[in-house]
Amino acid sequence: MPTYVFHDTEKNEQFEMIMKISEREEFLRGNPQIQPVITAPHIVSGVSSSQRIPSGFNDVLSKVAEAHPKSTVGERHKRKSIKEVRTDRIVKKYVDRITKI
Repeated sequence: MPTYVFHDTEKNEQFEMIMKISEREEFLRGNPQIQPVITAPHIVSGVSSSQRIPSGFNDVLSKVAEAHPKSTVGERHKRKSIKEVRTDRIVKKYVDRITKI
């Protein structure tokens, strides 16, 4: 169902409502103080926006991470050794301590 934006001329307020087109027409006929506001259409649908990443793409991301370890992709997808994890923790600890001074 679409979302509609209306303007109440008595209260000078705008508000949104989700309804069918036929319900919108009845609503406007029954409330003469309400005026429709022309906006880009807002459609509410049941389609999920989350998408699964293919497993092969994770291999590509890990190769990019190995080639560029300090990039955003490298920080997210690189498999770090225990030594790297501990080193990062120590560096972060001292950076936090220095920035507090």
